[in-house]
Amino acid sequence: MIGNILLTLGLLAGVFTVIMYYMTFKGYENTLKLARIGYHTMTVMVIAASALLLQAILTHQYQYKYVYNYSNSDLSTGLLLSTFWAGQEGSFMLWLFFTAVVGLILLEYTAKRGDLEQRVMMIFTLAATFLLVMVSPLLKNPFSYIWAEPNFIEIVSINQSFLSAPFMQNFIFSDPGGGKTFVKISSELYATLQAQGIAFDQFLIHGKGLNPLLQNFWMQIHPPILFVGFAMSTVPFAFAFAALLKNEYNTWVKQALPWVLSGTMVLGLAIMLGGYWAYGVLGWGGYWGWDPVENSSLVPWIIGVASIHTLLVQKKTQAKGGIGRFGKTNLILCIMTYLLVLYSTFLTRSGILGDASVHSFVDPGMTVYLLLVLFIGTFTILGFGAIGFRWKYLNEYFNFEENLLSRELALFTGAVALIASAIIVLVGTSAPIFGQSVEIRFYNELNLPIGIIIGFLNGFSLLLKWKHTNSKDFLKQSKFSMISTLALTLLIVILGGVYEIMLIIFTLSASFALFVNLEIAYKIFSGRKSYLGAYVAHIGIALFMLGVIASGNFSENKQIQLVKGEKVNAFGYNLTFTGYSLIEGGKKYAFNIEVDKGGNKSVVAPVMYIAEFNNSLMREPDILNMFT
Repeated sequence: MIGNILLTLGLLAGVFTVIMYYMTFKGYENTLKLARIGYHTMTVMVIAASALLLQAILTHQYQYKYVYNYSNSDLSTGLLLSTFWAGQEGSFMLWLFFTAVVGLILLEYTAKRGDLEQRVMMIFTLAATFLLVMVSPLLKNPFSYIWAEPNFIEIVSINQSFLSAPFMQNFIFSDPGGGKTFVKISSELYATLQAQGIAFDQFLIHGKGLNPLLQNFWMQIHPPILFVGFAMSTVPFAFAFAALLKNEYNTWVKQALPWVLSGTMVLGLAIMLGGYWAYGVLGWGGYWGWDPVENSSLVPWIIGVASIHTLLVQKKTQAKGGIGRFGKTNLILCIMTYLLVLYSTFLTRSGILGDASVHSFVDPGMTVYLLLVLFIGTFTILGFGAIGFRWKYLNEYFNFEENLLSRELALFTGAVALIASAIIVLVGTSAPIFGQSVEIRFYNELNLPIGIIIGFLNGFSLLLKWKHTNSKDFLKQSKFSMISTLALTLLIVILGGVYEIMLIIFTLSASFALFVNLEIAYKIFSGRKSYLGAYVAHIGIALFMLGVIASGNFSENKQIQLVKGEKVNAFGYNLTFTGYSLIEGGKKYAFNIEVDKGGNKSVVAPVMYIAEFNNSLMREPDILNMFT
C-alpha cells in the first residue's frame, strides 16, 4: 500500500512539474520555483518507492506478487539484489530510478544557463512521468499483492503446518496429470488467514525464484548499466527539443555533446557486457549473435555514435560564428536516439519477440501494449512535429556546400554509413512484427560493405583537414599508413588464408583505420593526452574489425558424442569424458572432460541440472580460453 501511495504521489508530482515548467516557458512568474519543488518531490517519491521494493526483496516479503515471482531465500545476496530488475515491473522501476537521478544532475546543469531549464526539464520530466504511469497501480506495478488476483501456487512454497487445517481444504487443488498440488491464493484466502490470526508472511514462506538463465554474475551489472544508458538518452532529445522550442541553435550542441558522449559510452559498455554474458551462457560462440533483444539496444547506440561525429562537426564549424553545419542532421539524430530506445523497449516488452529471443519479456497485456505505443507516439509527434514546424527556417539557415576533400564531409559520410547499418539491423529485428524472421547471414552480408566504408572513412577523416585538404598534403600524410596497411593485409591474406575478395577489402579498411589512428595517437601521446580518447576508441573499433576477420574466417563447429573413458579427436584435440561429480550440495552435475593436445592437458566441466524453477534441463557451458 505504501509503495502504491509513493508512486501515485510521484506521478502527480511529475504531472505538476511538467505543467509548472510549461507555464514558466510561457512567461508566467513564480512558477519556476514550484516546478523545481515538484521535480524534487517526484524524485524523492521514486527513490523512496525503489528503496521500499528493495527492502521487500531482501526481507522476502512474498505478499508482493513481484517479489514472489522473481526471488527466494536460496539466492545469494548479489542475485537477490538483481531480482529488483528481473521482471517487467522492476526493470521499469530501475529505468525510472535512474531517469529521476539523471534529472537531478540535469536540473542543476540547466539552472545555470538562462532559460534553458524550463525548456529542457519540461520534456525530460514528461519522459519520467510516462515511466511513472508504466509502474502505476493500474499497470505494471511491483507492489501488487499476490492475492489481488487468484494465483495457483505449489504447496512447496507454503508453510506445511497450515496445509492440514480445516479452513484450507477449500483452497487446495490437485493436478492429476502433472502430479502436483496447488494452493489457490486469493482475496478470500487472505481474509480467511486474517480471521484465523495468521500473518501472510508466515503462510507463504518461499518464492518462485529467479530464472536459471539469469542466475549469473553479469545479471548484477549489465541491466543497471543498460538502464543508465537508456535514462541518459533522454537528455539529448530534451536539448534538441528545447532548441526547436526557442528556434535558437547556437548553444545547444555545446550543451548536449557531453551528455551524448557519456550516454553513448555507457550504453556501449552495457551492450558489450550483455554480449559477453550471452556468449558464455547461451553459447553464441562468437562476438555477436544478432539476438533481437540485443539488437534492439544496439540500434540506438549506433545512431548515438553517428550523432557524436556530426555534433563535433557542428561544434567545430560554430567556432567562427554562426549555427554550424549539419544542424538538421543533429536534431534528427538526437531525437531518433531516444525514440529508438523507446522502440527497443516496445519490442522487448510487448511480447512480439517472445519466440525470436530467449530473453525477451512475455506478453504484458493489451493495456500496457497500447501505453507503450502511446509512449512512442507521443515523443515521435513531439520530436518530428517540432522539426516539421521549424523546417522552413532550418532549410533556410542550414544549407552548406562541402568540399570533397574535407573532414566535415568525411565525418558526415561516416554518419550516413552508421545510419545505414542501424536501418539494416532495425529491419531484421522488427521482422517478427510482420510474422517474419531473418537469418544471421542477413545481418552479416549487408553490414560487410558498410563495415568496409566505415573502416576507410575512420582513417581518411583523420587525415583530412577542416574545410579543404590539398591532395598532395593528403598523400604525404597517409604514406606511412598506406604502406603499413598493405603490408599487414598481405600478411593476413598469405598467412591467414583469407582469399574472399570482400574479406580482403574489409581487412584492408580495418588495417588502414588501425594504422592511421595509431600514428596520430603516437604523435599526440607526449602532448595533450586528453585528446587520445577518440583515437583509442577508433583503434578499438579497428581491432574489433580484424577480430571479425579472424573469428569469421577461422571458426569451425563440430558436434561429437563423448562416452565415458573413450577418447574422441576434434580439431587436433583429444577429448575424454572422465565422469561426473555432484556440486552445490548435489543439485547440479559437473561433467569432467579432459582436453589433451601434445601432452598439454586441461579439464573443462560443463554443468547440467534440472531446474526447480521450470522443471527443465539447464546447461551451463564451460569455456577454455587458450591459443589454438
